[in-house]
Amino acid sequence: MIAPEKHRREEERIKFLESYSILDTLPEIDYDNLTAIAAEICGTPISLISLIDKDRQWFKSHHGLDISETSREFSFCAHVINDPDDVFIIEDSRQDVRFHDNPIVLGEPKVIFYAGIPLINEKGLPIGSFCVIDHKPKTLSQNQIHSLKALSDQTMKLLELRLKTLELKKTMEKLEKKNEELERFAKIAAHDLKSPLANVSGLAEFFIENYSSSIDEEGQEIIQLIKSSSDKLRQMIDGLLEYSKTDKMLAENKTEINFKILIDEISNLFIFKNNCSITFKSNVDSIKTNKTAIEQILINLIANAIKYNDKEITDIEIELLEDEDFYKISVKDNGPGVLKEDYERIFQLFEVLSNQDRFGERGNGIGLATVKKMVEELGGTIYVESEMGNGSKFTFTIAK
Repeated sequence: MIAPEKHRREEERIKFLESYSILDTLPEIDYDNLTAIAAEICGTPISLISLIDKDRQWFKSHHGLDISETSREFSFCAHVINDPDDVFIIEDSRQDVRFHDNPIVLGEPKVIFYAGIPLINEKGLPIGSFCVIDHKPKTLSQNQIHSLKALSDQTMKLLELRLKTLELKKTMEKLEKKNEELERFAKIAAHDLKSPLANVSGLAEFFIENYSSSIDEEGQEIIQLIKSSSDKLRQMIDGLLEYSKTDKMLAENKTEINFKILIDEISNLFIFKNNCSITFKSNVDSIKTNKTAIEQILINLIANAIKYNDKEITDIEIELLEDEDFYKISVKDNGPGVLKEDYERIFQLFEVLSNQDRFGERGNGIGLATVKKMVEELGGTIYVESEMGNGSKFTFTIAK
């Protein structure tokens, strides 16, 4: 018997084999199906997917064989990886000086006929063999050899897919960790920034109330600018935190919501202090979705309809419709409208169309971007329809 030699790039080969994290894993139907097909096509009782480890050959699939590994010293497949460009066929191992006195030839499983195709990864390194075995001498036709090669290629595709899935999982874990670190940083930064900003705003207001008579008009304008700038920055920090919390918000469970009661609750936030009228119509009584998300979406759309309205009384119509797969909700106002070329732009982060709202404040371009993000995470879409001078209608869907 002649024992197989180590591969010329053995250390690198073993490293790649270990990267698949497949050694000693449980049987999988995808691999077992391939060995069953190979045995049927080639007319052999045994078919194996053999991976050559440091001191053993381990079988990911072993059709017709009860053991899961043997010593590498006695392995036929360990010879295959040293000749990766050819089909390795032994028609009668008893007549081959390399195998005639091999224990797995003389004893169980009596490997008399052997045909193996190397399993070669994308780096050109062989990690094992796809083989068929018989207990008696045998030959294979060219069609059988071609089929065996095809099954070997498919096995390698499964292994490469496994490797890419593992790599993707590791990347996702790293991204998740980074996101958690960024979220912690954002919370700490927001807390540390909001407190001094509140102090700046409060001190500026105190200064205006108590010392305005001692300051000329230009000085008062400067102090007012300090106050409004600090307030604006604090609002932007709040908005960015809200935007970053969207994914965590949507992880909450869906609940059954009485939509009419929800609209009444939201309307009470606006109707008594903003000179607005909110009406609602629907063909359903309730929807099942994430309550926190739907509240945030509607509050944002209603608040925008009020802030950017140019009429004495703000009229808002909310409509809920249902079809087989989606809920469709629209918020229509009687405001100035949106130019057609700005339909997509208004949903982009930090995009602001108007210099200021009806209360003299400038938006931060975060609200509608947050709305769009939440709607898409709920499996829906959002769009706007508008006629200049006659208001806008924001419509979004939520997947059931």
